[in-house]
Amino acid sequence: MSSRYQNNRSKKLKNGKTVFRSKRYPKIRKRDSDIYVVTKGGDRLDTLANQFYSDSSLWWIIAASNNIHDAPFALKEGTIIRIPIDKNTILNNFYE
Repeated sequence: MSSRYQNNRSKKLKNGKTVFRSKRYPKIRKRDSDIYVVTKGGDRLDTLANQFYSDSSLWWIIAASNNIHDAPFALKEGTIIRIPIDKNTILNNFYE
């Protein structure tokens, strides 16, 4: 699994410590290609990302799309979740 700081900008302080900036995720617009799923017991953001993107580290795309900011990875059963399918456009905008 990659580090959560992998793409964060950082600054080296005079005392040798490294300070990382907060990561700002992009606003993800709704598209006609998005799909919606109703969660089942045991569904989590990372497992949905793995199912739809073949990459569990892209959980943040689903979280940002659904305004999930301070929630646990586990989702309440019966929640309707939007899954943006065009992940490449989202990633390109994020890493610019």
